[in-house]
Amino acid sequence: MLTTVAKGRTYDFSHAVGGLYMPQPIGVVAGEGDTVYVLSRQYEQILDVPWNKAATAAQVNLFTVPETAGDEEFLGRFSKYGDGDGELIWPSGIAKDSEENLYITDEWMNRVSVFNRDGELLRVWGSEGSGAGELNKPSGIALNSNEDAYVVDSLNHRVQKFTKYGEYISQFGSFGDDDGELNAPWGITCDADDNVYVADHKNHRVQKFDSDGGYISSFGSYGKGRGQLNRPSDVAVDPDGDVYVCDWGNDRVQVYAADGSFIASLLGDAQQLAKWHQEQVDANIDVIKARRRVYTLEPEWRFAMPTGIAFDKGKSRLMVTDTQRGRIQIYSKLSGYMEAQFNL
Repeated sequence: MLTTVAKGRTYDFSHAVGGLYMPQPIGVVAGEGDTVYVLSRQYEQILDVPWNKAATAAQVNLFTVPETAGDEEFLGRFSKYGDGDGELIWPSGIAKDSEENLYITDEWMNRVSVFNRDGELLRVWGSEGSGAGELNKPSGIALNSNEDAYVVDSLNHRVQKFTKYGEYISQFGSFGDDDGELNAPWGITCDADDNVYVADHKNHRVQKFDSDGGYISSFGSYGKGRGQLNRPSDVAVDPDGDVYVCDWGNDRVQVYAADGSFIASLLGDAQQLAKWHQEQVDANIDVIKARRRVYTLEPEWRFAMPTGIAFDKGKSRLMVTDTQRGRIQIYSKLSGYMEAQFNL
């Protein structure tokens, strides 16, 4: 279903972007204009495969992604595998400030690296531990309207709040499954009122907190049904207050209203290959033949363990990192959809 209409919302599948320049995308953020930054993490980086040095050097990939499929362009990449300043080993989360500086968490190095839009390193902060300001496998990161940074301190089962320069402010959360408690949290975002949403990964829910970490509400429970979740990995909020959750273990995106009520599921709709994926297929006659022999290509359309999600406010579109497919899938949120009989 290329167009999903539910409860006054319309999500229209636009296109997929990926292939050669997008190995294992795990995070995405929209920049100015058509610019999109995609954070990649490949297993080849850990194995250090000699023949794949060009790919292993890619940690942040830059693209222009206009609204028309096929018009996307690869702009370049920055950072590389390593433990030196400006290098990354196991990057996890990405966020952007008003100057388009990029904040990237590294689970292996237990730190945050900050780059400008040209890939120049500005600063690095964080160290391993469980004390105030210390990190143990940081994952998601989000900035509020004051550009304070919330970092998901995953294996310390908490969220820590820092200034954009890495100065510790406060923290909230502890291990458990009661309200306000967390179990290996992963993704995070802030809404227009600076409320904080956390993908509570092993508790199979999303929790909402105020800007100081006070518990507000939660939604989701373990399962495959409507509104249920299986190890959610990331969360995004649009200007209308609708909430989007990467339902990682169920290979889908769940959409909720601001009050936590379920709206719809998005399963992935990439019926047309992304431009660079199509080029790779066209270059291999054996792949062309194999694809023509299968009963259905539908599994290829669908999400496979989507990990990261972001809402591009400027273009009113949802971007999902379809991690195991090496692409992002894009849905436009439309207004004024005219077929009211479907808008139930």
